Amino acid sequence: MNPRKNQLVSLAALGFAAVIALTACGGTADGDSGASDDSGAVGGGYAELSGNLAGAGASSMANAQTAWTETFKGLVQAEGGDITVTYDPTGSGTGREQFLSGQVKFAGTDAALDEEELAASIAVCGGEQAFDLPVYISPIAVVFHLEGVDSLNLTPEVIAGIFAEDITTWNDPAIAELNPDAELPGTAIVPVHRSDDSGTTENFTEYLSDNAPEAWTHGPIETWPIDGGQSGDGTSGMISAVESGNGTIGYADASQAGNLGTASIQVGEEFVDFSAEAAATAVDVSPREEGRAENDIVMELDRTTTEAGAYPIVLISYLALCGSYEDAATGDAVKAYASFMLSEQGQTVAQENAGSAPLSEELRTEAQAAIDDITVG
Repeated sequence: MNPRKNQLVSLAALGFAAVIALTACGGTADGDSGASDDSGAVGGGYAELSGNLAGAGASSMANAQTAWTETFKGLVQAEGGDITVTYDPTGSGTGREQFLSGQVKFAGTDAALDEEELAASIAVCGGEQAFDLPVYISPIAVVFHLEGVDSLNLTPEVIAGIFAEDITTWNDPAIAELNPDAELPGTAIVPVHRSDDSGTTENFTEYLSDNAPEAWTHGPIETWPIDGGQSGDGTSGMISAVESGNGTIGYADASQAGNLGTASIQVGEEFVDFSAEAAATAVDVSPREEGRAENDIVMELDRTTTEAGAYPIVLISYLALCGSYEDAATGDAVKAYASFMLSEQGQTVAQENAGSAPLSEELRTEAQAAIDDITVG
């Protein structure tokens, strides 16, 4: 079994280790993991946190959020605090809707808030506009279930042709030419898409649109544009649908690829496997999106890069946060938890449990400054 698909560690052991490290130091296990200096939980100070904090959104970061909430709980309890953070992986679209209606206090999303959503956020954010912060970088794996085949080389044009339903059998010459050593059957290809509004779908179709516009004519879109076909709700539903068939192919956060076959994609003159390092390379060569507020940190991913070792089918999951929280306890909790996720320790927790690529120190520093500026009370 490929070791890159076995990166999950025991959350219980992880949480215990975090608590032991914290207790031994008389504070947080990592100075970066505490809340911002002007929040109610100063430099750790988790003893002041209590109650419940709810978030929802992207299912791509479900494994990371499970690890984050469990580890954060251990850190808080070690200081005498008592707060429970929950995250419901409802999908990016639903998470943003719940955030903008005030049902949850933060959202995870694979597609940053758009101009209309940013304007609407003022009503639930104490008169301040919401903003986005990158928190989770991960490759999107092209996953398939085809008996006797574990890996394939695919070009952007072939991937687009498959999901546009123009390439319909696994032994199609377009696939066979790229994989001369594979024994490809004449099995029908069954593309599987997300049934919900999905940031993963938007990232995936953006890649197809940028690299193979003649084969994929639908553009980047959050809701799957082709009627019919098989689908799955959320990342887990997508994976389940691909696993349960033969000849199926889908796209999902790489942390949940499991034992499914995966494709290496053509970048320049080489075929690149997905990995945290390859995803990070793709992000490193991409600029920030222009026209956004200084605290609204959104990347303009270069999907057409030919940088050696880059894997451009990558998603950046963002935290959608309010610029102001009227309730001080809620605001302090949001700032503490967001600071932990973005800290070096938090990024390591995500890497170990979800195979994600840690944010660069530069991005973490910029994001922390935006958290520090959130007003509470």
